[in-house]
Amino acid sequence: MTGSIAIRVTDLGVHFRRSRRGRRSLKDLFGSSTRRARPGEFWALRNVSFDVRRGEAIGVVGRNGQGKSTLLKLVAGVLLPDEGSVTVHGGVAPLIEITGGFVGDLTVRENVRLTAGLHGMSKAEVARRFDDIIAFAEIENFVDTPYKHLSSGMKVRLAFAVVSQLDEPTMLVDEVLAVGDKAFREKCYRRIDEMLAEGRTLFFVSHNEKDLRRFCTRGLYLDKGALKLDAPIADVLAAYNADYAPR
Repeated sequence: MTGSIAIRVTDLGVHFRRSRRGRRSLKDLFGSSTRRARPGEFWALRNVSFDVRRGEAIGVVGRNGQGKSTLLKLVAGVLLPDEGSVTVHGGVAPLIEITGGFVGDLTVRENVRLTAGLHGMSKAEVARRFDDIIAFAEIENFVDTPYKHLSSGMKVRLAFAVVSQLDEPTMLVDEVLAVGDKAFREKCYRRIDEMLAEGRTLFFVSHNEKDLRRFCTRGLYLDKGALKLDAPIADVLAAYNADYAPR
């Protein structure tokens, strides 16, 4: 069974501080983690456990501030948990922050080489796929333009174009498809369909119910930092809508 697991999350917890203020006593510092009273801290996620099988498409549902993006960053390895563990079998292609990995003063050409390289793509592979990346992003006339001069839509297109060329078995997508024009979103959707048809795993955060139903068969409903429901996506959306539908 372990061989069929793409992501395993066990008793996951992570906390943050609302501000830098707040004094801690020696008792707090040397007490156990369960006894420490840290002023201004809150648990963004706690006691979260689930498995994702290879080839599954998972939609993460919840209001803003309930831990959805934090969960994706933990899976991507951008954040480290304070409790529990996240185990990812195989690499991930993270499309979770459109500016992540890109350098404003470098050109588009230089950024593609840098970002793809940071994700483990060899120089030869970057060179082979470069034209396809630029064509997908629809920025052929801006290859030697500094990244900082691109519009927000261009930046999204470039980020998706690079990440979707990675051969990692799991793709993480966090709301970025909400930016950009309809035609490009449809092109991104077709690319996601292709990746799912190849047997990739998708971990997808979106507030767009139509997108969640299109791609995902299973949903995780996060509420107040806890996993409230793990069920088929239709059941998860029904529960979420019942909790937060206008009254």
